[in-house]
Amino acid sequence: MSILMFILPLVAVVLLSLPLVKMFTSKVSKESAKWRLLTHVGGFFGAVALTLCLSMSSAFAADAGMTGTLAQGLGFIAAALATGCSALGAGIAVAAAAPAAIGAFSENDNNFGKALIFVALGEGVAIYGLLISILIINAL
Repeated sequence: MSILMFILPLVAVVLLSLPLVKMFTSKVSKESAKWRLLTHVGGFFGAVALTLCLSMSSAFAADAGMTGTLAQGLGFIAAALATGCSALGAGIAVAAAAPAAIGAFSENDNNFGKALIFVALGEGVAIYGLLISILIINAL
């Protein structure tokens, strides 16, 4: 393996992260934040499209020594999407449920068990996504 195989993904990750660095480290205007977010999303989908185009070309696959079929590659992408999207959904659910649970617990100590259930239900979504991705990978 050449050093180029390690440097190119690192450069891609750095370039995709740069538009968001200033947005999270300092205060920026609403217009600037919107532009940076659009740049980040556009760069991400551009990188995904480039990766798919390069992986589908037989010359790139032969040079890299890759083996496998297109169906296997799409199966791995499906497993990654199942895990990633379920983790994103679980994060959104916990972000909404946890502050409400803390507020309910601070008002009445008897609400702890009820509030904890709602936070755990949000985390269950991530576990189900991980389980689905394991089942997909086992089927490949």
